[in-house]
Order: sequence, then structure tokens, then C-alpha cells
Amino acid sequence: MIDSHDITALILAGGRGSRMGGVDKGLQNFKGMPLALHTLTRLQIGGGVGEILINANRNLAAYESFGVSVWPDALADYAGPLAGFLTGLEHCETAYLLTVPCDTPLLPLDLAQRLAAALQAHDADIAMAAAPEPGQHGSMQTRTQPVFCLLRMELLESLVRFTQDGGRKIDAWTAQHNTVVVPFDLASDDQHAFFNANTLAELHQLEGSQA
Repeated sequence: MIDSHDITALILAGGRGSRMGGVDKGLQNFKGMPLALHTLTRLQIGGGVGEILINANRNLAAYESFGVSVWPDALADYAGPLAGFLTGLEHCETAYLLTVPCDTPLLPLDLAQRLAAALQAHDADIAMAAAPEPGQHGSMQTRTQPVFCLLRMELLESLVRFTQDGGRKIDAWTAQHNTVVVPFDLASDDQHAFFNANTLAELHQLEGSQA
């Protein structure tokens, strides 16, 4: 099995927060605590990872107050989650990097372990989470969650080339590699685990569902 000390976790908090009115999403409160700090705490409680890093492009001191290293994008102009992936791989000192967004405060506690088990079992380069979501007609469909990935460090060179050529879509890059999709659809899995709050209204909705 992949040892937890061989996995570095990266919290992606480098976005513009456009749909939240331009606020720094990771610092918005959820149940009295910043979203990114919820994510950090979930990773610490769940185990499965060693060091934890944060990718942020503003309010760096606020994120550093959480007690972990904070790194801004290497690419300019808020280039999206893939820029965070690149930053994480550049600063990761372990064999694997786990990426998670800052706006899913209920992420699975066993996320790292299940992704690592699948990556090893399939000898894959990338393990990507998937989760049930309501479809157009109300039926549940399992959809990939591209920002929840476990990556091999050897992918750094590939990602450098992809982003230098102007690539910004996670799916377009992961499609170039052996990627295993890992469904989080067990009866015991929290249906809100991958719910991401893109707007303040969605954040309040999620908070209300946990009351």
C-alpha cells in the first residue's frame, strides 16, 4: 500500500471567487470557520496524507495562519485549478500529490486512502474521484470530480508542457494519462461530500443542511 507519508495534500484556494462576488472563497465562513480550514481539518482527521499545502493567490498571511505552507500560482492571471496542480507538483517533496478544492468542507475522510488503493491496484498515473449527482430528470448520475485527484510526481514534466502550450482544462490533461475513476457511491458515503459552494447562497444552503 502507498504510505500516507508519501502523499502530500494540496488545498486549491487560488481562484477569483467570481461567482461569490470576487471574495476569497477559502476564507468564507462555514459553521463559524473558514472553508479552507474545514478542508484542512478533514484531511488531518482522515489521515492518509503527510504534509498539507495550500495554493492561494491573495490573503497569503491569512492562509499561512492555518499553520501550513502556502504557495501562489506559478502561472499568471488566475489560470484555474490546473495552475494549482502545477504549483503543487513543483513544491511537492513526496511521490504523490492529492488535490482537493477549498470549497467542499464535507469531503470524504477516507478520500486519500481510496484514491491511493485504486491508483495502486490499476497501476495508474492518476486516480480521480467520482460521485453521484442529480441528472437533468432527477435521476442520479455518477460524475467525475476532476479537482479531486491523486497524481504521481512524475507527471510534472507533462503538466509543464501542457500548460506552456496554453492548456487549462483538467480533463484534457488527465485524458493524456492512465487515469482510474474512483466512485464514492457506497451507501455509507455522505451525499454532500463533494458538494461545492460556488455562491454564497449555495454555501448557506449547505450550512443549513448540516444544522
